Amino acid sequence: MKPLYLKITEHHLVYSNDINTLDEGSFELDSKLKLKQNFHNFKENISDSINVIVIMNSPQAVLKKNVFRYNNEVFDFGDELENIFHIPVINYADLENSDLNTIAEKEINYSTWHLDYYGISHKKRQYGQESMQTIGNGFLGLRGTYLEAKASVDNYPATYVAGVFNQLATPVNNRNVINEDLVNLPNAQYLSFKVDDGDFFKIDQKSIQESLRSLNLKSGILTITNLIKLDDGKELKVIAKKIADLKNYHNYYLQYKIQPLNFSGKISVISQTDGSVINSNVDRYKNLAKKHLSIDNIINENEETTLLAHTSQSKIKLAIKTNLRFPQITDAKYSINNTDEIASQFVEFSVSQGQTYTIEKDVAIFTSLEIKSAIEQVVNKYHFPSNFDFNRQQSLDNWQQVWNKEDVTVIGDITAQKLLRLNSYSMTSAAQSNANKDLDASVGSRGLTGEGYRGHIFWDELFDMNFYILHAPQLVKSLLMYRYNRLGAAMDYASDDDYNGAMYPWQSGMYGDEQSQEVHLNPLTKKWDPDNSRKQRHVSLAIAYNIWNYYNLTENEEFMKKYGLEMLLQIAKFWIDMSKYDEKTAKYSIENVMGPDEFHEGYPKKDDGGLKNNAYTNIMVSWLFKQITKMLHTQPIDSIKDNLERTDFNPDYLEKMNSIRHNLKLDFQDDILGQFEGYFDLKELDFDKYRQQYGNISRMDRILKAHNDSPDNYKVAKQADTLMALFNIRESDFLDIMKDLNYPITNPNKFISDNIQYYIQRTTHGSTLSRIVYSMLLLKISDDKQAWKLFYEALTSDYYDIQGGTTAEGIHLGVMGATLNVVTSYFAGVDYRGNQLEINPHMPKHWKEITFKMLFKGVQFSFKITKDTITIVTDKDTEVQFIGKDLPLTANQEIELTY
Repeated sequence: MKPLYLKITEHHLVYSNDINTLDEGSFELDSKLKLKQNFHNFKENISDSINVIVIMNSPQAVLKKNVFRYNNEVFDFGDELENIFHIPVINYADLENSDLNTIAEKEINYSTWHLDYYGISHKKRQYGQESMQTIGNGFLGLRGTYLEAKASVDNYPATYVAGVFNQLATPVNNRNVINEDLVNLPNAQYLSFKVDDGDFFKIDQKSIQESLRSLNLKSGILTITNLIKLDDGKELKVIAKKIADLKNYHNYYLQYKIQPLNFSGKISVISQTDGSVINSNVDRYKNLAKKHLSIDNIINENEETTLLAHTSQSKIKLAIKTNLRFPQITDAKYSINNTDEIASQFVEFSVSQGQTYTIEKDVAIFTSLEIKSAIEQVVNKYHFPSNFDFNRQQSLDNWQQVWNKEDVTVIGDITAQKLLRLNSYSMTSAAQSNANKDLDASVGSRGLTGEGYRGHIFWDELFDMNFYILHAPQLVKSLLMYRYNRLGAAMDYASDDDYNGAMYPWQSGMYGDEQSQEVHLNPLTKKWDPDNSRKQRHVSLAIAYNIWNYYNLTENEEFMKKYGLEMLLQIAKFWIDMSKYDEKTAKYSIENVMGPDEFHEGYPKKDDGGLKNNAYTNIMVSWLFKQITKMLHTQPIDSIKDNLERTDFNPDYLEKMNSIRHNLKLDFQDDILGQFEGYFDLKELDFDKYRQQYGNISRMDRILKAHNDSPDNYKVAKQADTLMALFNIRESDFLDIMKDLNYPITNPNKFISDNIQYYIQRTTHGSTLSRIVYSMLLLKISDDKQAWKLFYEALTSDYYDIQGGTTAEGIHLGVMGATLNVVTSYFAGVDYRGNQLEINPHMPKHWKEITFKMLFKGVQFSFKITKDTITIVTDKDTEVQFIGKDLPLTANQEIELTY
């Protein structure tokens, strides 16, 4: 180990590589800068290579050893330094009974499996941390809030269940605007205490001496530890734990331990199931209707409580059953007190100084969506597992099964490893096979962690499926069935716009109708602007891509026969209708759409929205038609005949599809592919001018509208658009499509390089997805430095909440799936988008090793990639392509290759 010994003073960092000469170096902390920036500057000041930092200061806090003050604020210096140096940070006190290597390895193991927050944060920062520490199991998501908290500006306890939506109407601009929301369900995680005749404890910074919230990713358990000092001087240690059950997915479990530290007396614990909750997680929705629940009944039986409710419009029945356990408390007095909307239970008992007292609470949530029989009867007969210790062990075992399949390990970067595991954890919390097989639901852009975008399902599925498909193909089938079950709604939507086939909505909720708003609140101007985002018809192409991707990796003929091909043909019919032939150009055009960019809703000075010949849309339409043509030549005859008849996909459609596939119009200026027709007529934007005024210009659309201007006037993009197809499909397939469209690329390397450089200069990365797509694109042209920068910004985007508070509304699930995909598909170089795996590693320079598993066409692969070797093991005989050459693999035989 190569240590850096570090001592922290009020204004300096004193350091050395030799413990005997600690004052060898000194770095002055700039009080005008945030601690993170100081540590960045300090890192640049360190010339020697180090792989562990040893803080020499004696511990000053109880719950964490490396907690110190900076600018009158408490920070976990250990976490802060690890996030900058990406190496373990320990305290010298840890070395008293052990050696440096052992303690460093112990810290690596802890840090890469835990997401910790020390201290109390406020407002959106605290909301964001609650989003990040959400526990879930695909059916329910429980935000990582203090158990003692009720909804406030600093805390937002919320519970979401996949698929539970409700619609409400609000008068806006003299018309009723209807919004469909993922419903915040009754809060059953509330537990608090009072001492003697005092008030029940509320989360209050002046009363909490120390607080540590720790999410154990390995076991799925969130532990919240508070050291509390009440106004009268009484001190307590309170430890709360939360578990979401991956197998019994209706359930989550709470444990509440109270230890009086300097007194004996009487304590009362309150437990509630609060049905008075509303949807209030998102500031810009606060003036819209938000009361979704009606309480039907509250039933008490012994220590069990059941709250029955329903959603006001969608009429989904809900039952929340809770059970309190306190077997070790011998003198407990139990009582209840219900109001119309809140079920309250109380446990009063005597306490002695230094003793610990435990309350356990089990919670089960049932809805009429997944329970087809009488929900009241089901909940009445339901019995919980035995105790919290049993549930904790079950959670550890269940998550171990997940990690055995999903874990992407990285050696050489402690921060990346932690966040990649957090991303895997979040993906599984949002959807997993055991729950989703019984659900008619897909994954929203924020998972089950917040109310951003109202919990709706977008094209973000495309980025999620790329992760799920490698580990849980059965889950992908369940998620695709959500779309199949709404095929009729998509066909109705197309029909309403006078098109045949299926036009899936940009935002989808319970019914599969369009949930995009016609107006959007600009937070800079506080005005409602027109919103044309529903014109992003490429969502249907994302669904088609997901179907193809699933079939390509699983070869599930039965799915294609019953569901997949039908969806593809109906989507194709829609695009055939959208494509209009122009005799002057002898080309087909697609009008009245928006691309992934989202900034451009239409053309300058034109009232009607929509664009013509968006490059991404047209390329993906040609790709789709090509894939369908292949399937119609390779699928079983009976399957093809049945699906052609069911969809009325007659020979005329087949002929048109073939003609359109080869003749969709694209625009070029030299070798630059135009984002849409007329793009090159737009003005260039003075980015520096707005950066100087606003700093962060990621949402350039809102900034321009605040200046009575519009992004429609400029060559500016929110995220990757023109080149997005290169993220979806292999480069060779992209070039074949360009050739099919009669736009052959004579110099592919120059074309790709020129277009990437052109568009990245005009992209503000207003979506976190933009960074990850461009990171992958930049790897294609060997711009490793910028690719790494964008990848790391995407990887840490929710962790640092780089969009200025949006994580408060829920994590960004798509970018989490996409970062994992970039690690396995581009850094490790295992490309699964074809008939066989193509392997071409591109390891980051400072990473030492990547290991992971994946499924491909029924074969289980295990990979280990280092800077110059790759090791492969499969469970079946197969063949891959390794750096352009075919490579046969023998089952269960490890092979190591150099590159």
